[in-house]
Amino acid sequence: MKKLIAAVLMTTALTSAAFAQDAITEFNIGVLGGENAQDRMTANQCLADYAAEALGVPVNIFTPADYNGVIQGLLGGTIDMAWLGASAYAAIYVDDPDAVEPVLVKTNLDGSIGYHSIGFARVDSGITSLEDMKGKVFGFGDPNSTSGYLIPSIEIPAATGASMESGDYFGEVKFTGGHEQTIVAVNAGDVDGGVTWADGQGNWEDGFNSGALRRAVDAGLVDMNDLVEIWRSNVIPEGPVVLRTALPADVKATMTELVDGLLERDQDCAYGVSAGESLGFQPVTHDVYESIIAARLAVIGN
Repeated sequence: MKKLIAAVLMTTALTSAAFAQDAITEFNIGVLGGENAQDRMTANQCLADYAAEALGVPVNIFTPADYNGVIQGLLGGTIDMAWLGASAYAAIYVDDPDAVEPVLVKTNLDGSIGYHSIGFARVDSGITSLEDMKGKVFGFGDPNSTSGYLIPSIEIPAATGASMESGDYFGEVKFTGGHEQTIVAVNAGDVDGGVTWADGQGNWEDGFNSGALRRAVDAGLVDMNDLVEIWRSNVIPEGPVVLRTALPADVKATMTELVDGLLERDQDCAYGVSAGESLGFQPVTHDVYESIIAARLAVIGN
């Protein structure tokens, strides 16, 4: 723990003084879209409470409707910390490499820091593979999502030999608005198949160990026995917990220590914050996300 805090302080010391902030009067945590705002608030309120105690200032949770709300909040200085997807981090880095610092990443139960984009459909649809999805309606999540857009938009065309444009391979391609929205849309039959994120570990019936499917099961939104996996991406690096670079060094050290030690302090809180079962968080650096930045530039351009 002391080495981790020292690393944060050293990183901060190397940051230009022009970006430094002397003190804070409040601290704002952003939570990416992808499920309803109340569930996001509930899952992260314990972290906000611990942060308020540790920092001695009011701590607020912001739950914008989409990923871009958190991205713009971090770029504009109205959000101080967030757990981002890798593509959302890439979006911030491309816009302003000095805006945020990646400090931690969620650790899976096997010690890895990767996850997958999972393609899925309803069991009673008869769809069991991408081949069965030809001519049908496919659901993306958010355009700034790694697993809900960026990676499948690269790997699925590589597998099908066709683009993701409506009418090329899939009959229609829709953006649902987020991971929970995709899961609900597939479950309700509003789209024939879609993609979401999961660590890919544990039991399908549980929605795996962590991820959007696990959250949906916990919330009672779906019975996984009604769904079937039809595609799985290569391993994607889990997105980082980031802190706004301009924050005071002691604030960054305090919040890094708090999140890093959350599992030991409060397992239920860690479960909510990390979207399921995990080993907590571990240090991470920018270089882990260079491939995602390159992929985003190639596909989205920013």
